[in-house]
Amino acid sequence: MKRYFTSRWLLLGLGLAALVGLTGMNVYTLVRLQQATVQSSQDAQRNKVSEFNAAVANRFNPAVRAFWPLNVEALEGTWRAERRLPDDFTAVLATLSRDSLYAAVYFAPGSFVSCGIGSEVYRFVPETEQLVRIEQPPRAVCDGIGLIRTRVNVLIEEYRWNTKRLFDANRTMNIALINHRGNGIAGYVSLEIDNTYFQRRYLPREMASVFGTREETGISAWIYDWLRGEVVLTNDPTATFERRTVSMSQRFPDILDTWTTAARFDTTPVLVESNNSLWRNLLALGVATLLLVSTIVFMFVLAQRERALALRQAGFLANVTHELKTPIAVMQAAGENLADGRVSDPTRLKAYGTHIQTESMRLRRMIDKLLDVAKTEAGRYPFKPEPYVMADLVDRYLKESGEQADTRLESAVRVVVDRDHFDTILGNLVENARKYGGDTGYVGIRVSRQGRRAVLEVEDRGIGIPPESIKRVFEKFYRVENADTARTKGHGLGLSIVKSLTELNGGRVEVRSTLGSGTTFRISFPITDRTHAN
Repeated sequence: MKRYFTSRWLLLGLGLAALVGLTGMNVYTLVRLQQATVQSSQDAQRNKVSEFNAAVANRFNPAVRAFWPLNVEALEGTWRAERRLPDDFTAVLATLSRDSLYAAVYFAPGSFVSCGIGSEVYRFVPETEQLVRIEQPPRAVCDGIGLIRTRVNVLIEEYRWNTKRLFDANRTMNIALINHRGNGIAGYVSLEIDNTYFQRRYLPREMASVFGTREETGISAWIYDWLRGEVVLTNDPTATFERRTVSMSQRFPDILDTWTTAARFDTTPVLVESNNSLWRNLLALGVATLLLVSTIVFMFVLAQRERALALRQAGFLANVTHELKTPIAVMQAAGENLADGRVSDPTRLKAYGTHIQTESMRLRRMIDKLLDVAKTEAGRYPFKPEPYVMADLVDRYLKESGEQADTRLESAVRVVVDRDHFDTILGNLVENARKYGGDTGYVGIRVSRQGRRAVLEVEDRGIGIPPESIKRVFEKFYRVENADTARTKGHGLGLSIVKSLTELNGGRVEVRSTLGSGTTFRISFPITDRTHAN
């Protein structure tokens, strides 16, 4: 039995450890999934910044790509010979002039040095598709062509492409047309950016397409001009741009040199739902784990109690068997002597008869108690409640049983109970007081009224009950084991019967005890105004 007891505890520990381990793994998995969701959302938000910058860059790229397949060497030769552009170059300039992104298209030959007397800067006229020389070109055009001229002259020996693009403070996009065979610049194309279209129409539309609103995507985005220290555009006018709160910033690739796209990543609806889902799952997992742990512990405790009950039942059977043998043996011996005619003296005959009567009554009480337990367990206890004055029930029981007690029957309140049940309850309490009342033999019975309840108290002044045993005295087969109770015969059934019958009649039972001073059992029933059975 001890081996099995140890095994049960071991299995309980292993089961709880496995459950805690599985719960921990599930929590870890849920948290990792949440972290992956957050990371995925942040990656998607970062990708939007790159996507936006790439989309803006692609808006300028067709102008450069248009010159890639053209023969720059032929351009240089035609210009020197005829002061005009080849037709394919003219067609490209015509296409660019019709693009809403550009306000004007300018051309300067490779001999351009700077704007001034004798400089050659031409404006392309879309209507006639002709180049018209202008005496005083816009400063932005002159600055842009001058910048790219300086840059390309430094790189030309290593540069392998036929075009090079350079922005001038976001005012013009300038393209150098490079003749690698002549190891020089054949000409320059300067595209004046139409900022009314670019900043007020194209960029807002593109920003709305990529970033949406902050409420939709959880992103506050800005285009910030670091040279001027101002915000060019934002998708969230209510948000203030602060460098320390920016989650990510990215410059435009090879264009718009002084502009940076900055973004602050807030909580998105997806992340909010993901967080809510995580907490819901953790709550559900916690509740499920708690229920499983509670169930396992409950089943283990129940098994332990069943084991303890089985041990008490085994002890009860051994005790009852021994106690049944005693009266049976006495009656058998007395009966054999009487049957054999060995006893003829009237005094001895009376003594034998008294022994047989006493032991048979003792045997009957034991059998009645066992029957009471069986009836309460099976729910077949006869139940005929009627209104009685509680004090009358106590007085009648004392007269019929011959018990002596210190009584104080103060109240004439009525209760609805089964009389036989009440006699059994009171009889068991009085018997219990006699057994454990010590040498004084004191038994006190009181009937009183407290509010709307009638109270019966049975008191002794005996050994008392240890505090740790008070809650268990009403359990079936339970007995307080100590040196005092070991000398007293009993089966642990009386108080169990008291509790069952009291509750069956709608009452409550309580116990107060002081170790070494005595015990008081308190039974209470609702008061009734009925005076007779219905």
